[in-house]
Amino acid sequence: MKKGKIVLVGTGFVGMSMAYSMLNRGGINELVLVDLDKEKTIGEEMDLSHGLPYAPQKMVIKAGDYSDCKDAQIVVITAGAAQKPGQTRLELAEVNTKIMKSITKQIMASGFNGIIIVASNPVDLMTYVVAKVSGLPKNQVIGSGTVLDTARLRYLLADYFKISSKNIHAYIMGEHGDSSFVPWKHAYIGCKKVIDIMRDNNLPMSDLDKVHKDVVNAAYEIIEKKKATYYGIGMGLNRIVRAILDNENSILTVSTYLENGAYGQDDIYIGVPAVINSHGVRELLNLDLDKEEQEKLNNSCNIIKKMRKDSIDKIIEE
Repeated sequence: MKKGKIVLVGTGFVGMSMAYSMLNRGGINELVLVDLDKEKTIGEEMDLSHGLPYAPQKMVIKAGDYSDCKDAQIVVITAGAAQKPGQTRLELAEVNTKIMKSITKQIMASGFNGIIIVASNPVDLMTYVVAKVSGLPKNQVIGSGTVLDTARLRYLLADYFKISSKNIHAYIMGEHGDSSFVPWKHAYIGCKKVIDIMRDNNLPMSDLDKVHKDVVNAAYEIIEKKKATYYGIGMGLNRIVRAILDNENSILTVSTYLENGAYGQDDIYIGVPAVINSHGVRELLNLDLDKEEQEKLNNSCNIIKKMRKDSIDKIIEE
């Protein structure tokens, strides 16, 4: 395994936003681009490479194929059908399951045994598909989960309170989509609870509901205005990759495998806070959810499980 070697499967807007952020930030030794459109992949390789003289460090960038996965430390999958205006993430499920199944088989045929990060939507379902098809240990398959949702939440709270987003400690949990929720009693600004700050300053609690609503609607609004979202998730994927490469033990809200009753669930990938290092998911951060929050998480999981039962599991087993 080559440390710092990343294979990116999918050179669309999301994948290339991640690649461009990696070029600017550094920390990657080799980046291999894989896509069905070979000509586009070569063009992206050339375009990125021409920026190397201004990059913070040397990096090998090349257009490749699935055989390059063999000695990669991380494979990031961003390929798949795009979300269309008015379309929910879950409506993408069946077509993208077939794509994920094909991609995963080709990755594993190379002899790959690193960490796979999945960003294709609906991400919790697609992460489950990749985990099932790959047969890799569950800690080595991670979805981007609610990393972007959490970034949106922190950005909006920072704007609301006029505090640096670096000092906002709050999470979006559940499905990366419409059924997500915020465990507000675990949301902090510095060391003080957001709920206490609202009360101390006589701020309406309904403002917090509005913030969450704005997070949920953000993707739909961006898609309506510019057809797709990609910069935010590109940065989020880069963040997950760096946590793995640098063995950070950082807490990120990735789509993580729950089993043995964790958060009251079993055999499902869903967005929860997890400790990420060079082994992938080291452990879950088990938050104490109140009854309403637990019901919201259960609802998220039930939506995903219904999709699996109705169609996804059948496609995996075909």
